[in-house]
Amino acid sequence: MNGSRPSGGYQGQGFTSGPGAAIWEAMEQLRASFESRQAPTRMARGDVRAAVIALLAEEPMHGYQIIHEIEERSGGAWKPSAGSVYPTLQLLADEGLIVAEELRGRKTYSLTESGREEAEAVAGRPAPWESSSRDASPHRVLSKAGAELAAAAAQLARTGTPEQLQQAAELLDGARRGLYAILAEG
Repeated sequence: MNGSRPSGGYQGQGFTSGPGAAIWEAMEQLRASFESRQAPTRMARGDVRAAVIALLAEEPMHGYQIIHEIEERSGGAWKPSAGSVYPTLQLLADEGLIVAEELRGRKTYSLTESGREEAEAVAGRPAPWESSSRDASPHRVLSKAGAELAAAAAQLARTGTPEQLQQAAELLDGARRGLYAILAEG
């Protein structure tokens, strides 16, 4: 916070010095900190297999639908790549656990009888995306809240009056003290 133009996503906002530049710089650092912690989780190949079987036990799906469902059900914590899903689909087809058919111009996969038996055998276990999202959820909630706070503070820095900026600085200082108080309790 040296009074120079802020880096990253806030360049060109018109702040070159003063409290606006300092707030932009702090918010950019906060935003970058939260974003760097939100990388999707990388799961093992067996997890992709289990996830595909669990989803196809519910209904037939095409490959990108499977990817989207896993990402959605994990709360964004896990988004398998096409390079892991499609080879898994081929392997499951080779094992006779799924079949593919053309449906509305897309290759749609469904479980065979053997595939349904395998799905039933693991039905009592948590789905792979559930363990992934459970592990990441508290961190993601805090990261999202922090990023939203940074965005609100950046907006205030851009449009607020000097009095509003002072109020915001006091509020943020109180929030910082409150967060440290939470850590001190534990």
